[in-house]
Amino acid sequence: MRIDKFLKISRIIKRRTVAKEVADKGRIQINGNLAKSSSTVKIGDLVKIQFGNRTVELKVNALHESTKKEDAQEMYEIVSDERKI
Repeated sequence: MRIDKFLKISRIIKRRTVAKEVADKGRIQINGNLAKSSSTVKIGDLVKIQFGNRTVELKVNALHESTKKEDAQEMYEIVSDERKI
């Protein structure tokens, strides 16, 4: 599954266009490698996302084509959530 689609379906980022912009600016890494919006993500991958002064690292647990709001958090597990001062 594409990283921009995964971020939207899992509701980490609310809009796919925003997820695409974040990826294309070099703020997303998959398993330590810079990711473009078209990069594929698989179950077990570690995804690191930079949101301004916040860095979130998560592990992909499941891939679904669509989810309900309640089930979206089952798609990933947060490994670390750091804020820079």
